[in-house]
Amino acid sequence: MKRSKGLTAREKLFCSCYVNCGNYKEAAVLAGYSQPEKAVSFLTMRDDINEMIARIYRARAEDRREKARAGYERLAFGSISDAVRLMFEEELSGEVLASYDLFNVAEIKRPKDGAMEIKFFDRLKALEKLEESDMPEKNSVSEFYSALVGGLEGQKKGENDSDNNA
Repeated sequence: MKRSKGLTAREKLFCSCYVNCGNYKEAAVLAGYSQPEKAVSFLTMRDDINEMIARIYRARAEDRREKARAGYERLAFGSISDAVRLMFEEELSGEVLASYDLFNVAEIKRPKDGAMEIKFFDRLKALEKLEESDMPEKNSVSEFYSALVGGLEGQKKGENDSDNNA
């Protein structure tokens, strides 16, 4: 069912709530519909509602990918100077510690001898993840098709080899 005019604020809220909770009836209740079952049966039949839900899903997926990418870049290229400075700090206060950028730090240990051990996240793994994120997504259908073609070519080659040996 198509609808020509734009979505109302309540309809947009319904779409957003549905993406958050994954339940149409709950989304209708959260959006303020007095008869949620009736609203759901009407709203879910509309193309514009379904398109808005799909757009929100895509935007959130893209946002998560960008956040992950930014995190991997920070791990791969970020500075460790604050972590090194932390090792030589005489007196630690919450204020000083809060000012340090310790994003690259995976673990901090202070053994009984009073020394400090700092373990960093693996920069090479972060670079590998960045490289993977730059590659186009693999499509399982195209992978299956490629495997099928490869198998047929292998089978054809095997038949040719057996014809040559005969």
